[in-house]
Amino acid sequence: MGRMHSGGARLPPIKYLNFWNGKIAIRLFSFRNTESIVEDNICKFAKKGLTPSQIGVILRDSHGIAQVNSVTGSKILRILKGHGLAPEIPEDLYHLIKKAVAIRKHLERNRKDKDSKFRLILVESRIHRLARYYKKTKKLPPVWK
Repeated sequence: MGRMHSGGARLPPIKYLNFWNGKIAIRLFSFRNTESIVEDNICKFAKKGLTPSQIGVILRDSHGIAQVNSVTGSKILRILKGHGLAPEIPEDLYHLIKKAVAIRKHLERNRKDKDSKFRLILVESRIHRLARYYKKTKKLPPVWK
């Protein structure tokens, strides 16, 4: 295993060369994965309602594209913004809100569940922190709640 603060226990440079000269490099940079085809696939998946991370997983597993950035030169979310298909609220905030709604639903059925009530407070504080950051960076409107 590699060390964080020292130079020990990693592959020698010749191994990296062999790795990138193999099948993975050919599959990553093959002709069929040109920029326009990858961007069209990203837009097609976004129109189906998939999130950027789900699009990345599909491209990695089904199409053999490990990093969209290495093929197109820009990330999935930037491509979606360029085509006007980006989600209204950021993905991490969306999933936190979804989690808070699920916990609230659970608490309606189980009123005495103190641990869930505590976890809900933690999740909601995370939501408020993220919302404050996104308002500051203007990824959310200032009146968003």
